[in-house]
Order: sequence, then C-alpha cells, then structure tokens
Amino acid sequence: MGDSSGPGQFARAVLGLNGGSTDPLVVGSAARMAKQAKTELMAVHVIEVDWTHDLAEVVPGSQQRASEVLDRAEAQAERYGVALKTTLLQARDVGAAIVDEAVAVNADVVVVGLPYRTRFGGDFAMGHVVPYVLENAPMAVLVVRGAIPAEQGANTDRRAAARR
Repeated sequence: MGDSSGPGQFARAVLGLNGGSTDPLVVGSAARMAKQAKTELMAVHVIEVDWTHDLAEVVPGSQQRASEVLDRAEAQAERYGVALKTTLLQARDVGAAIVDEAVAVNADVVVVGLPYRTRFGGDFAMGHVVPYVLENAPMAVLVVRGAIPAEQGANTDRRAAARR
C-alpha cells in the first residue's frame, strides 16, 4: 500500500465515480483530504459491459458520458486547487474493477459515494458496488453517503419515534 503520512492520512486515493448525485461529495471530500495531507487523487469511472458485448467493444454513448463524468470531477478538483488523474475502464463488474484499479496503483484508500435511497417498502438500499468494495478492498474504504432528502427525513423521524 502507499505510504501514509500518519493516522487517518493517505498518500494515494482512488475515487469511484458513477456520474450520480454523490460524485460531487466524493470529489469534494477527497479534494479536502488531498489538500490537507498531500494525497494523490485518481478518479475512476467504470463502464459496465454486459455479457452480450465484448469487453473491448465500445458501448454506444458510454464513452462520451464517461468523459463528461471525469471532466466534471477534474474541474471540481481544480476549484479546490488539487490535481486529479482520471481513468476510464470497461469491466463486467464495477466494484471489482474499482478494487482491482486501487490495488494496481497501490492506493491506500478508496472513496466511493452512496446516495440515500430506499427500496419499495422503505428499506435502505446500498446497491451492489459499495458492499463489494467494502468487503473486498484490502485498503481503507471511505463511503460518503448523500443527505437524506427532506421528504424522506420526515418519514425517518416518524419511524425512529415509533421504535422508541
């Protein structure tokens, strides 16, 4: 793993970006960390390729969208005054690709975003990428969760009160 300057400080971070609502949180959190601890930042966007396509095949529209995701992240990091390297990957599984990339570049932390969302019925939903990264990354993992939307926050307060 990369050399960290001290407890809670990281030398190299891989940021898993998906073009969703938590990307600004991931980049902002990592950029603040990078500024403080001189952490090297590497943003990764993974295009998930299903089994009907070859891994090397260009999936229509995916390259442009992925470039836009990485360009936005780069611009945001620049506003914080930190450098951000970007990598675009195609893989069968996003979580595995993020972990593999983090291992390949000797990162000592992976930063991923988790939007606040619920399934039908109100249960909190984590998807499959974040649990995979949490379970399989050999380095530290920081999960930045989006805020609870106001209308859901009221429901959460009611559920918590009912449990008491």
